[in-house]
Amino acid sequence: MNLDSLRDLLIRWCHQNSGSEHIAGLEAMRGLLAAEFGTLPDAAIEHVALRDTPAKALRIRVRPEAPVQFLCSGHYDTVYGADHPFQTCSQPEADLLRGPGVADMKGGLVVMLAALRQLEQSPAAQNVGYEVLLTPDEETGSHGSAPAIAESATRHRFALVFEPARANGDLVRSRMGTGVLTLTVHGRAAHAALVPNDGRNAILALCEILPAAAALPEKMPGVLVNVGHVTGGGTVNIVPDLARAKLNVRITNNGDDDRILSRLREIIAPLNVREGFRAEITGGFDRGPKVETPAETALFAAWQGCAREEGVTLDWQHVGGGSDGNLLSAAGLPNLDGLGPVGAHLHSDREQIRLSSLAERAGIAASFLIKLATGRIPPPHAKPQT
Repeated sequence: MNLDSLRDLLIRWCHQNSGSEHIAGLEAMRGLLAAEFGTLPDAAIEHVALRDTPAKALRIRVRPEAPVQFLCSGHYDTVYGADHPFQTCSQPEADLLRGPGVADMKGGLVVMLAALRQLEQSPAAQNVGYEVLLTPDEETGSHGSAPAIAESATRHRFALVFEPARANGDLVRSRMGTGVLTLTVHGRAAHAALVPNDGRNAILALCEILPAAAALPEKMPGVLVNVGHVTGGGTVNIVPDLARAKLNVRITNNGDDDRILSRLREIIAPLNVREGFRAEITGGFDRGPKVETPAETALFAAWQGCAREEGVTLDWQHVGGGSDGNLLSAAGLPNLDGLGPVGAHLHSDREQIRLSSLAERAGIAASFLIKLATGRIPPPHAKPQT
């Protein structure tokens, strides 16, 4: 694989802004991707309409009649809006490329495409078929793409997710589930100068319950709670009758979502029996946890073996951030995650990759796919038909 060509393709893609809310940019980026992935032999291109957004997903299918089918998952949106100052790539060192999306995850899309092109050069490629699903809203929770991801999962034996590898080169073993919950407290408005005052201060009541909510991880291992946004009140001569706090909640184990909601209900229950107050919980979890399965353990061992043959030592680790790998796990599809380039400083104006890892990780992926096609790596068992 020609590293210069991979670098140049990545720079072109990164210079096309595709922030999650920049619809015109997403449209342009999808066109660039369709042109490149459309060069795969006999590729069938589909632009998939999504719910609640004008942005579309890009689906590419190759040999859907082959006996073994796998899914390649990725997203082409970034966290950098059209007006963000970080818009171009730079190469401050020979093996360092910095730019918007170089790691998360346009670099992963370059790795994916390079590996598939290498697979197609093998005569054994005819033994496998695959689908590439590239979505435009992963950075905002994949709300529009989730049904398409779940539907694609039904057709395949396993999935490969080309999110960036960790800064030390590790793949992703498991991921926390993610959710946003809102605690809302209703009080009673009154003139602030009334003595005694019959108002009920919603801000103060919210402040009473937030420390207990933030302390939940102390009693629930594997759970994270961040009080990230608080609003309330208005004119200062009025006792505030409304206050809200948004919590970012992350969970490690299946069932933790129900357990943390139960604990939060216990925390607000005493407030709900106090005269003049009412508290409620809204929101939910957009991604359940991605928990390692035996099928994924076997897939990783095979991937690790391919890496050793390429002279690369690989491990994998549990991470706090979510990805579409969480959604694939929820759909029952085994998946390997973190297969993209080795990256760091994601979601910042210092986002970067180790440039040589583009070719390195593409080579590992291609070796795995060719061995899959020749039968040297067995795919997970087909899911039982229902």
